Amino acid sequence: MAQEAPSISTPDGSFDGYLALPAGRSGPGLVVIQEIFGVNQVMRDFCDFFASHGFVAFCPDLFWRIEPGIDITDQTEEEWAQAFDLFGKFDKSKGIEDITASLEMMKSLGAVSGKVGTVGYCLGGYMAYISSTRTDTDASVGYYGVSIQDSLDESGSIKNPLMLHIAEKDEFVSPEDQQEIRQGLADNTLVTIHSYADQDHAFARPKGAHYNKAAADLANERTINFFNQHLKT
Repeated sequence: MAQEAPSISTPDGSFDGYLALPAGRSGPGLVVIQEIFGVNQVMRDFCDFFASHGFVAFCPDLFWRIEPGIDITDQTEEEWAQAFDLFGKFDKSKGIEDITASLEMMKSLGAVSGKVGTVGYCLGGYMAYISSTRTDTDASVGYYGVSIQDSLDESGSIKNPLMLHIAEKDEFVSPEDQQEIRQGLADNTLVTIHSYADQDHAFARPKGAHYNKAAADLANERTINFFNQHLKT
């Protein structure tokens, strides 16, 4: 159930996002971190999906400093060009500040009972990893995050459970980078990594070029079970 999201104030200005409530109108919280296409229908559907499983889900508009309200698709070359332009302008450090502010908002939201986690896709998959090292998120999940291997030096700061879904044929994350991620996190007992053979980037994005229902369903089932374990208990 969608509900108007509260505006979140920062020293740089204010932003909002999309908020979905479960049928019971309360539950653990999730900050759902966007891809490079903004808070679009895909991200709103992901929020609704998590709400259907009993979570209060909020997708913050992380591109608001560049252009508020970005809502594009992956269906045209023009939109891809716009998305990569936005990605190039995106300040990840400011993005983490906004995720931190979103976590704080969720923890003060009356509908949120208990813990709050983060989950992200693509750019958001990387940001979910970074949220596990720099914020007080209670649990994090990253889907096919790009450039995680460049931030493995932060892995010692992971304080709470983290799950990563890796597409073995990810066009944006080479096999060498994937191996570096696995090796860099292998000794961290808080980290669980699932790899998906023959899957390309964004295999869990419905209607995307690489969408694979079987792999997406498996990853989503693992994610729900993970959050049920770490946020609902």
